Amino acid sequence: MTLDLTHFTPLQSFFGGMLIGAAAWLLILFCGRVAGISGILGGLLSTAAPDKRWRVAFLLGLAASPWLYRLFTTLPETRIDAGWPLIILAGLLVGVGTRYGAGCTSGHGVCGLSRLSPRSLVATLAFTAVAFLTVWLLGSGR
Repeated sequence: MTLDLTHFTPLQSFFGGMLIGAAAWLLILFCGRVAGISGILGGLLSTAAPDKRWRVAFLLGLAASPWLYRLFTTLPETRIDAGWPLIILAGLLVGVGTRYGAGCTSGHGVCGLSRLSPRSLVATLAFTAVAFLTVWLLGSGR
C-alpha cells in the first residue's frame, strides 16, 4: 500500500472535521437535535415535523458550503467512474441502510460516538466493515 501524497490533505481534513464537529455541537446546543443527515432530511420530508425551518437551513448550508469554499480556492476535480443506473442503485442501498441502521454515518459516527452510544459504535463499525469489504471485493482503482 502506498500513500498518495498529491491527494494527502491533513490540514484541510483537520479543519473540515473541526467544522463538522462545531456544526454538530451547535445543532445539539441550540436545537437539542443530533446532526444526522438522514434524520434531518427524513424529518423535513415528514408532514408532521414542526421544526422544518432549521432543517431547511442546515441542508441549505450543507449544499452551499462547496460554493463558499470555491470562493477561496479551486475545488478538486470530481470523477465518477459509474453510470447512472449504478449511482441510483448505490443511493437506494444507502437509503435502505440508513433506515435499517436507524441513522447514517454522520448521526452515528460523529454524534453517536461523541455521546459514547454503544448502538452508534456497533453501527459505525458495521458501516466501516462493509465499506472495507466493498472496496476489497470490487477492487479499488481497477
